[in-house]
Order: sequence, then C-alpha cells, then structure tokens
Amino acid sequence: MSTQNGVPTYANLGVRPFINCVGTITTLSGSLALPEVRQAMSQASTGYVKIAELMDAVGRRIAELMGCEYALVTAGCAAALSQVTAACVAGTDPGKVARLPDTEGMKNEVIVQKTHRVGYDRAVTAVGTRFIEVETMEELEAAYSERTAMIFIFGDAADRGSISVKDMAASGHAHGVPSFVDAAAERPDAPNWYLEQGVDAVAYSGGKCLRGPQASGLILGREELLKAAFLNGCPHGSIGRPMKVGKEEIMGLLAAVEQWVVRDHQAEWKEWERRLSVITEAMSAFDTVEASTRQPGRSNVAPHLSITWDAEQLGVNGTQLRQQLEEGEPRIEMPVGDGSLTVNPYMMEEGEAELVAKRLGEIFAR
Repeated sequence: MSTQNGVPTYANLGVRPFINCVGTITTLSGSLALPEVRQAMSQASTGYVKIAELMDAVGRRIAELMGCEYALVTAGCAAALSQVTAACVAGTDPGKVARLPDTEGMKNEVIVQKTHRVGYDRAVTAVGTRFIEVETMEELEAAYSERTAMIFIFGDAADRGSISVKDMAASGHAHGVPSFVDAAAERPDAPNWYLEQGVDAVAYSGGKCLRGPQASGLILGREELLKAAFLNGCPHGSIGRPMKVGKEEIMGLLAAVEQWVVRDHQAEWKEWERRLSVITEAMSAFDTVEASTRQPGRSNVAPHLSITWDAEQLGVNGTQLRQQLEEGEPRIEMPVGDGSLTVNPYMMEEGEAELVAKRLGEIFAR
C-alpha cells in the first residue's frame, strides 16, 4: 500500500468517503472538524502539558464563553455519562472511586422517566448503577431512597413523559440528588436552557454540531460535580481511565467552542435551506414526486427535506435507489425508505447539494 507523502489516506486503504445527507451520526463518523479545530489540535501536539492544569484552564475558559459555572472535556458524550454518574456515586472519596463498578454499600440507583430510556444509558449502568423507572410525579417522589445517586434525563425525550425537566431537577434538589442531561446531538446554546431549568450538569458531543474533535465531549454545570467527574476519569486510575481525552482533543474542543459563539448560525440555516431548494428543484422535474420541508427536533437541528414518489410509475424503488447512491460516484448516504427519502443538509459541504441533485436526477431519469 502506497501513501501520499508518507501519510495514509482513505484512498490508499480502499475506503470510499461519501456525501453525508444523514447528520451527525457516529457510525458515519460524526461531523467534519472546523479548520480552527484542526489547527488547534496540530498546535497542541507540539508540546507537553500537565493534563490537570490544562483541563482546569480550558474548563474555566469554556465556562466563560458558555455562561456557566464550569466545564469539563471528555472522550465523547458517552464518557461524560459514565464520569458524571461515577461522580454522583463515589464523589471524590478515594476508596469509593477505586472500587467502582463495585457499588456495594454506596448510592447506586439512578431515577429516570421510562420514556427517557435509551441504548446510550448503558454508559450510566456501566458504573455499577441500576435504573429506577418512573412515569408520574407521584412515582418520582416515591422512588427516592438512601441509595439514590442521580436523576438521568435524555434531552431528546424532554418533551415526552409527564414530568418536565424543570420539575425533575427541582425534585432532585429537594432530595439532595443531582440531575444530569444527555444532550449529545443538541445545540449547546448560551445561555443553556437545561441549566436554566435547574439541572446540575448537561453533556454534549464535541464531534457533532460543535464540529470539534470526533472523540470529544463537553459537560457544562456545577464545578464541584464536574471536578469529581474528572477525578473519576483519565488520567486518574479510576473507572474512567480507558476514556482518555488528550491535550489535542482538549484544545480542539476549546477551539470549537470559541468558534461556536462567533459562528453566524442564522447564515448557516439559510445555506441549509438553499441546499434543500437545489435538490427540490431537481426532483420537481419528475412526475408523482412530492417534496416538503420539516423542522427538526432537539437533535441534528437543521431543516429536513422529505421526498416521496410513486415507485411503480417512476421505475425505481427505495432499495434500488439506496444501492445506486451507495455504489455510484459520488457515494451518497441518506435515509431512504420505500418510495421516500430524507435529506439533512446539516453535514453537507459546499457544492455537495448540486452533486446530490445531479445524482438523484440521473437515477430517476433512467
């Protein structure tokens, strides 16, 4: 295998990149890091620092930018879930920190609304905890015990269930129990809505809408809790030791946050709408095609284009379309159903909307 100037490339490995019309999906490698992020990571790789000193300095700078008490950089949002949970269970007690995930004799119960259960919450139970599911405020108040360590809230489900984020946080405070939100693919806007609702900490992916390092996460919240989370993570010999975040990721994420507060988000939104209009116009040339734009939920916040067509009349079904998009040039990834497709412009780059429109037109014209 040859390399380009001694540096391996996707092409050298036979791996085909693609145009991302799906969003910030980890299996599709998240987002593309901003140029400023790549520069910060490269610069960080040229010298040695003490991680604890760097983490504290960056945490305070991010807190200043985001208007919160403190911040912590982690190795992705899932690592944030484990480290904050560990902090709620073991705190800063060296003996307890060293024992995890053995939680015998410790607080090890996490209260969660049943509608907030997701596959990612295994990062919470990996610490040695178990979930106590509730559905009503009455059940929430009855769920507390001397073993209750934390309240877990899944941001995407914040509008589901009968208990609001604000009420969950207030109930936790009344019982001396911290509340924590997983908002991985959401916008970390300042002021932070979740912190305004009273939660103690909220975590985001650094490699999604922030466009920071893919293997990074960001926690915003109470300084005491986040410093305990750091002690339960790398570089300490604790349960979070495998969740290493290096100087490059720490500085790269700081650069992403620095850019987040100055990016023209309104202009970005207009560009996303323009990209969708290019694709809509190309598809309008075909009979039975119907296009509509819908607004997003809490995650992957961008307008989404939905297109449907009569597969029998146009002679192409979802399976055929998906295969041709996958195997063609350029390679394109988008959600495709039976006579339907969705385009999310969130992670598309300049000029790619025109390529997608052209490719879809070629396939449907056949």
